[in-house]
Amino acid sequence: MSEKTNNKWIEMSDIAIINKIGKFIKHTRLEQNKTQAQLAEEAGINRWTVSQFENGESVTISTLIQIMRVLDLLHLLEIFEIDEKISPIEYAKLKEKKRRRARASKFDNKSEENVEW
Repeated sequence: MSEKTNNKWIEMSDIAIINKIGKFIKHTRLEQNKTQAQLAEEAGINRWTVSQFENGESVTISTLIQIMRVLDLLHLLEIFEIDEKISPIEYAKLKEKKRRRARASKFDNKSEENVEW
């Protein structure tokens, strides 16, 4: 995982990262020609919150998600998807356990019909 991490992000403080995200949100909002008031209304938050966030103040994750939804940035969250891969050894074990033939049940009704008393 560390090979995917850019060292400049590691060296940044939490406040610097929040500031960088706020600048990105502001840049994206301006690229989409939206005012802070428009973004706030569409996101269901107040304009002051948008302003504070763009100026480097911390917001809740749900507020960030609301803003990202309005700016069509939710695709950035794909990095959080877990891609579970099965190892070749585990796959081979599963293949061994796979049923290869059917067998009659001990309590099968048809087998009871063949019994004569």
